[in-house]
Amino acid sequence: MTPANPDITAAVKRLTGLYATLNPGNLDQLGAIYDAEASFKDPFNEIQGPVQIRKIFEHMFNALNKPKFTISKCIAQDNHCFLIWDFTFYFKSPKPTMQQTIHGASHVIFNEKGMVSYHRDYWDVAEELYEKFPLLGSLLRWIKRRLAVN
Repeated sequence: MTPANPDITAAVKRLTGLYATLNPGNLDQLGAIYDAEASFKDPFNEIQGPVQIRKIFEHMFNALNKPKFTISKCIAQDNHCFLIWDFTFYFKSPKPTMQQTIHGASHVIFNEKGMVSYHRDYWDVAEELYEKFPLLGSLLRWIKRRLAVN
């Protein structure tokens, strides 16, 4: 991590610390980390503000079992931060399911107060999620083979 100043170092540590321990009981901390006008985008959502961001995580905890973020790399410079992470979870189901893993990355920009003003998640929805479903996965893998350079 090579941030430009100690304030950004502290902001990055607050953010990564929250994601490492994220649970339904500490979602209130999002308001202390995300600016009131913060934008957040992932493959399914494009929203603004900590109240809406919290709703995404509330939905995640309601829809999945044991969701967890593990940040493996953090690169920071000036007020930008790039996080590489794994998101593990189990689908809620009456039968036991296998642990799922999504590999992704986030681009985060901090404002002058050290709060997140921009957060965008990047991950391949087809490969990391859709291809794991039997019928849809078969179709997507076939398309991928057809488009690949031999």
